[in-house]
Amino acid sequence: MAPDVAKARPDLDRQLAGLDALELAGNTRRDRRTRVWSSTWPKLGALALALGIWQALVWAEWKPEYVFPGPGEVFPKLWDRVQDGSMAETFATTMQRALIGFAISVVVGGLIGAAVAQFRVLRAAIGSLITGLQTLPSIVWLPFAVLLYGTTEQAIMFVVVLGAAPSIANGLISGVDYTPPILLRAGKVMGLRGVNYYRHLLLPATLPAFVTGLKQGWAFAWRSLMAGELIVNFGRASLGAQLGSDRDVNDAPGLIATMIVILCIGVLVDLAFGAADRALRNRWGLNTD
Repeated sequence: MAPDVAKARPDLDRQLAGLDALELAGNTRRDRRTRVWSSTWPKLGALALALGIWQALVWAEWKPEYVFPGPGEVFPKLWDRVQDGSMAETFATTMQRALIGFAISVVVGGLIGAAVAQFRVLRAAIGSLITGLQTLPSIVWLPFAVLLYGTTEQAIMFVVVLGAAPSIANGLISGVDYTPPILLRAGKVMGLRGVNYYRHLLLPATLPAFVTGLKQGWAFAWRSLMAGELIVNFGRASLGAQLGSDRDVNDAPGLIATMIVILCIGVLVDLAFGAADRALRNRWGLNTD
């Protein structure tokens, strides 16, 4: 190494260290407690506001209380069902169907999306069909599913998978489409081929869009499941069947209690997907919170 270069090297190292420190300072994140509180208090405020509006409508006698009961009747009803185990039974059945159906949808949608994204002839043949299936309300498949399988678990799985798989496939296809070409060329120049190409380049690059597709797929699967359980009795106690039963006997507190449970499940799943999305953005250095 030339003497002038060796002399300049310590100065260069100090300058680079200073730049690294500036970059790290810019990415300093708030502590965990502050972040949790900043995301929790708006939700608690919205919940308190909703309960207040609900109770105000009851006090204003907007509807008779046997049709529109207040929180004072609904939450005790919910607690009774929790204590006698009926809510746990319906919750378990519905979640089992939802998770199994969604898992099948991820496999089916992922395989179809990967195939369509890689082969032009497949994209030309069924690319538009996938989008069409995504826009088709999955509940319209229910009569056909019952015709094929009867009122069995296979019928409700059929509806759930057809509701979720197109969104998951489209998410993966979009991820591949929006991957920068220069990134793909760089990977090939670096020698990525075969499985390594997918493992180290294509899958990480498509992950954000794929996560979005999974979230949409879950939403479609959940809606399909609720509609299917509500319309057809598949022989087991479930949240959708409980809604139908409460409606038949005019049990408004029980009906709203079941709706609250369904809403809470949706919120929790959204939080789970949000956590996964934040973890992904942190890994990519895109989260500045």
